[in-house]
Amino acid sequence: MDHYESVTTPLLDIGYLEWNPRGQRTVVLVHGWPDSPEGWTGVAERLAQSGYRVVCPALRGVGPTRFHDATTPRSGQLAALGRDLLDFTAALELQRPVLVGHDWGARAVANACGLDTEAGSHLVMLSVGYGTNDPHQSISLTQARNYWYHWYMATPRGAHTIEQDRHAFTRMMWDTWAPQGWYREEDFAQAAEAFDNPDWASVVLHSYRHRWGFAEGDPAYERDEACLNPAPTLAVPTLVLHGAADTCNQPDSSAGKEEFFSGTYQRQLLEGIGHFPHREAPGQVAKAILGFIR
Repeated sequence: MDHYESVTTPLLDIGYLEWNPRGQRTVVLVHGWPDSPEGWTGVAERLAQSGYRVVCPALRGVGPTRFHDATTPRSGQLAALGRDLLDFTAALELQRPVLVGHDWGARAVANACGLDTEAGSHLVMLSVGYGTNDPHQSISLTQARNYWYHWYMATPRGAHTIEQDRHAFTRMMWDTWAPQGWYREEDFAQAAEAFDNPDWASVVLHSYRHRWGFAEGDPAYERDEACLNPAPTLAVPTLVLHGAADTCNQPDSSAGKEEFFSGTYQRQLLEGIGHFPHREAPGQVAKAILGFIR
């Protein structure tokens, strides 16, 4: 793995990668699942070259990030991801940074903004539409088919796979969520190192089970859950980037979300790009982010 810095929050020691630490303005890039902070390297380098400080934290259960207490529930609920991000930016004393997230990270940055209206100056979500955290949401049969791995993880067989065969399982996502040939072998190997975190399986299983009402949440997040469900309207300027060839989250799953935003809202479809735009087309993604936040 690349060299990680670490910062302590109330629950976690969060590992993070950093570029251009003396930049006057900060962009926080939050990775998704199954991925790691290193996936942002191509985007982060371009943002740093444009003068921004860039930090990429590892989510709970990923890479070097660790819980302080063995008794803390290994919750993967989406409210917890949002709260972790607020704790992370507070620990680094970041004032309204630009918040960018992919997949789980997109949910984390949006939820952070839902919990704190001053969380960020701008919000950028990759591959996820806002307002899609509700377990009672309507989804198409095509999307239900795409979510086979959600349903699989709700079963004992799925739990065994996550715990015992995580690299093969996550490799299947990389092989089927974007056009063939989009990644190098060493890219997956680097990301897969992050899945060997001792809490990874527990956090992942709880996240998907809780998301659909198959598992109880951590009582510590009851207040946050109440703030986020139903999804609050956001005033932060927001950009959504979605690959037109995404076969995990159908591109139309992020369409028609304007009602959730009272401020600037833009959405761009990226032709020929799958579920991992920041890895597949880092130059295009960095350009879109820079154009939006400038």
